[in-house]
Amino acid sequence: MDTTVPPSEAVAAGTEDKTVAILSYITLIGFIAAIIMHQNNRTRLGAFHLRQVLGLALTSAAGAVFWVVPILGWIAWFLLLIPLFVLWILGLLSAIRGEMRPVPILGAQYQRWFANAFASVDETAVPRLEAQ
Repeated sequence: MDTTVPPSEAVAAGTEDKTVAILSYITLIGFIAAIIMHQNNRTRLGAFHLRQVLGLALTSAAGAVFWVVPILGWIAWFLLLIPLFVLWILGLLSAIRGEMRPVPILGAQYQRWFANAFASVDETAVPRLEAQ
């Protein structure tokens, strides 16, 4: 019996992985849609980019605290938004290419901090105990 995956199905699976990864970067609605799509087909690429976007969003929300301080806080917030926007673009480009490249500076930390969030099937597999 032939168990090889036809090329069309392999391409479709890879396309869905990239779709989840790309969609996660496109607005809050896209992030929520990507989470729902990821629940149906958990992949490492989708999980990786969902964690990156979650980290960028939470960093942005934490930086919003600067808004409390008039003038100087607004300037600080603006100066934080510029690098976050660049990191968002770099993450989106990585998702478009289908790569699991963390965003510079904080990307590796996001993967550690949110390691259990959006885990793919192979990331949640329980290691087998070898018989002694």
